[in-house]
Order: sequence, then C-alpha cells, then structure tokens
Amino acid sequence: MKFTKMHGAGNDYVYVNGFDYKSDWSKLSEFVSDRHTGIGSDGLIVALPSITADVRMRMFNADGSEGDMCGNGIRCLVAFGIEQNILSSNTDVKKIETKSGILGVTPEFSAGQMVGARVSMGIPDFVPSNIPVSLDDNPNPVLGHELVVDSQRIQLGFVSMGNPHAVAFMEEDVDDFPLDSLGPLVENNPIFPNRINFEINNVLGRDRIKTRVWERGSGLTMACGTGACAVVAIAHQRDMVDEEVFVDLPGGSLKINWDGVGDVYMTGPVETVFHGELDIRL
Repeated sequence: MKFTKMHGAGNDYVYVNGFDYKSDWSKLSEFVSDRHTGIGSDGLIVALPSITADVRMRMFNADGSEGDMCGNGIRCLVAFGIEQNILSSNTDVKKIETKSGILGVTPEFSAGQMVGARVSMGIPDFVPSNIPVSLDDNPNPVLGHELVVDSQRIQLGFVSMGNPHAVAFMEEDVDDFPLDSLGPLVENNPIFPNRINFEINNVLGRDRIKTRVWERGSGLTMACGTGACAVVAIAHQRDMVDEEVFVDLPGGSLKINWDGVGDVYMTGPVETVFHGELDIRL
C-alpha cells in the first residue's frame, strides 16, 4: 500500500488513496500512527469517492477512533488529491465531503506547487447539546464553565467546529500548564459524552493568540485547525479579538477570519514529508 506523510503546521497525518486500496482503516491508523513501531503521525486520512462532492475525507485518530473533521488535515488532503490526480490542479474551490458536512477548500500555489489553502470551516455551534456537553439541558452558549480536574479549576468555553472543543484562556504561560497530565482528564470528563478536544490559550493581542492543544484520541499535537477556529470563536464571543486573528501553535501559525456571523475561514500551510510503501495485511 502506497502512502504519503504530510503535515499542516506540524499536525501530521498519513494519507492513503482509498480509490486504490481497501483496509480496516481504524486498525491501520493505530499501526501507522505509532511513533516507535509505525510511521509516526497524529492519525490517518483516507481519500475516497463521493457522490456529493469532489472527494470524501475519512479521518482517524491515533487511537483508531474516527474523527468528524480535521482542519489541518483537509488542507493536506487537497494537496494529496491533486498529487494523486483525484482533484484538478487549479485554484478552483474543492468541495470535500466530511462527517461534518461538505466544506470548500481553496488551494494556494507557489512555483506550481500547492503550499497552503483557505478553508471554509462552517459556522460555530455554541449550543451545549449539539457539541455535545451535558449541562442540564442549558440551551444557551457557555463561555465560562468552571471544571475542576485534579484539584485545578479551569474556566472553559464550549463550541463545536464540526467536532467538540473546550477552550480555556489563562494568565499563566501555556507552556507552563501541565497539559500532558490534565489534558486526558478534561478529554474524558463525564460531562463530555463524546470526549472533547481541549485548547489552552494566552491572548497576546486582539489579532494574536498563543495556543496549545490536547486532541481527543491523539493527545498532544503540534496544531489543530478546528481547535484554532474554536479558540477564535470563543474569544470573539468574549470580545477578546477582532475579525482576523493569528493563532500561534507549537507547529506554526494559522490565520483565522470570523465576522461573528457566518463561516469561519482558516488559512494555513501544507507540506509533504515523504512517500513510502507499507507491506501490511489488515
């Protein structure tokens, strides 16, 4: 099975052409994601035929669970699709089918190579039951819920960007926050029936936020596209930022645009790491 490893702002995935291959994608994701005995990645993304869009994306986390969407992954999927001759190599908007709906991706080129993309990420959903968060049937947006984990009090805002996010803003430097130990406790807290992605943030200005991410099913990652959008959505609702914000993550920076009403737009890089072949039977 041929594969390509790619990353967007350090958020790395193994890509497979599902037009050519069939597999147990969940088990394959667990295998390829292992950074000691596999290829090493945050998960697996498969390009598949679609009857409603240009291509269908299935995304699997490192633990084999299937995710709803991946903002960094969808940019790289378009570059992979162009390379595989699944998608046309022009600047037209590519329609990508995901579990969160059909999203538009506009590729950006330099010297004939796709180097980035702008993605229409959809409208943020702040209704707790839709995210989902179990909060006694509260229908109103929750921007400051106190959660106690391991004796630490964390103020969280909740939003869905096609997948669920819990967003915390803090005064202490996010680099000093014990995300590796508290991340899994937040992810698996009982108030999140489908688990949760968890972002911690320092607001550096009305146009810049410093962010670290704990992704459900994958743990610490270098970046999260839907997470960056979720952070800006919550920050915008709390009047912390303007309409254009750069989110600085360990793996790089993503530009997020949101006017507070329509779709959130994310712009970021894509990069191919290497190509290879797997001899595997799953």
